Amino acid sequence: MKLAPDCYECLRRLLCQAADLATDDALLKQRATEEAKKILDDEFSYSQLSIVIATKIHKLVKEVTHNPDPYKAMKGREMTLARELYPELISRYKDDLRGCLKLAAAANVIDFFREPGSIKDNIREPVNFAVDDSEQLEARLKDAGKVLYLADNAGELHFDLPLVKWMKQFAHVIYVVKPSAVQDDLTLEDVRKSGLEGEFGKVISTGIASPGVVFSLASAQFKQEFESADLIFAKGMGHYEALSELTPEGKCFYCLMAKCTPVADSLGVPVNSYVAMLQ
Repeated sequence: MKLAPDCYECLRRLLCQAADLATDDALLKQRATEEAKKILDDEFSYSQLSIVIATKIHKLVKEVTHNPDPYKAMKGREMTLARELYPELISRYKDDLRGCLKLAAAANVIDFFREPGSIKDNIREPVNFAVDDSEQLEARLKDAGKVLYLADNAGELHFDLPLVKWMKQFAHVIYVVKPSAVQDDLTLEDVRKSGLEGEFGKVISTGIASPGVVFSLASAQFKQEFESADLIFAKGMGHYEALSELTPEGKCFYCLMAKCTPVADSLGVPVNSYVAMLQ
């Protein structure tokens, strides 16, 4: 999905947030903001992907502020909130594919632009898919030898596990996270610290600390696993923005909340709709 006019303001807001979180030093903050703004102005084009620009912005902010993980505290709060809410929410969903899919989708409400109170309220609301290809997913899973499950926000970890376990009845599932910190995305270290690594089974990284997946920068291992997978299960808008640029082959399944107008318009749904779509 290419950039839309609304994406400029979102990326500007992102760079300001990243700089604010990265340091309390006013001069470093100003330098990071100014240099990140230059990246945005130089790179913004309707033929470009937002995740490519966001990756460059995050790299710049980390380097200027000497902070490798500006979102660490925010991510910790989100993971704590999700862990506390999980026992309450899992009891509301059936232990079948559709129930596990809704549970996983519910956690995608977590977002670094949303306040914890808002997340807490929204995640408790019922999940109704505006696009619901869950039956096609079930059919594809029964014929799939290998599934690549692309994780999104760190707080979604617990909510992903029941779906991963359900999928493992039919296929070999590889859980894919980021190699190191970027925004509030799930990393290899987060999975290890959670104590759930053994339950997920095989866990690998994309090889690049980027929102979604920037294929040109991804690791050879990830590219190989991606090409050989029978099904790609992709959580979140960042992955949709990246994978929707590929030729549709009925291989990618998107599970997300469409939190912004450009993504919602691309999917043909209202803003804040849940989507479970095979493409």
